[in-house]
Amino acid sequence: MAQAKKIVLYLLIVFVLYTIITSPKRAADLVQIGFEGISSAAQGMGQFMTQLIS
Repeated sequence: MAQAKKIVLYLLIVFVLYTIITSPKRAADLVQIGFEGISSAAQGMGQFMTQLIS
C-alpha cells in the first residue's frame, strides 16, 4: 500500500510540473482559484464563529 501511495504521489508531481511547463498561465489561474476558495472558506468559518459567539 505504501508503494502505491508513492507512485500516486510521483504521478501527481509529474502532472503538476507538466501542467506548469506546458501552460503556465492556466496553472496560475488554477492556483488563484484555489487560493480564492481557501480564502472564502476561511471567511465563512470566521463569520460562523462570530455568529456562535454573538
